[in-house]
Amino acid sequence: MAVKYVVVPKGNPVNPQAPKKFYSQVKTSGEIDLRELSTHIANISTLSSIDVMAVLEALLQIIPQHIADGKIVRLGDFGDFRLTLQSAGSETAGAVTAQNIKAPRLRFRPGKVFKKAMRNIEYKKAAT
Repeated sequence: MAVKYVVVPKGNPVNPQAPKKFYSQVKTSGEIDLRELSTHIANISTLSSIDVMAVLEALLQIIPQHIADGKIVRLGDFGDFRLTLQSAGSETAGAVTAQNIKAPRLRFRPGKVFKKAMRNIEYKKAAT
C-alpha cells in the first residue's frame, strides 16, 4: 500500500510577496487508537489484547516519568524519545534562567528497524 500525498501551495513567510511554491503533503487515511493497536499486536503474538493494552498503558505512564527525569528513553530498534528545549538567547551564560525556556519538545528518533521500514514506503499522488 502506498502513502498518498497532495500538492499544496505555500507562501514564503519571510517574503510574503514572493510567488508561492508547491509542496507535497501527506494525505492521511484515518487514525488508529491504542485499543486497535493492542488488538493488532495480540493477533500477531501469543499475548491477549488485554495483556498488550496493559503494557501500552504502563508505557504511557513510565516514559513521561523518565523523560521528566532528563533521561533518553531507548526502545531498541523501535527508536528513542528525548526532551529538547526551545529557549530565548541571552547575552551571557549567567543571564540564562528557566524563564528563557519557551517550550519543551519531545523528539522521537527512529531505530534501525523503524528507519528501514520508512525507506520502503511508496508514495502515490492522491486524486484531487
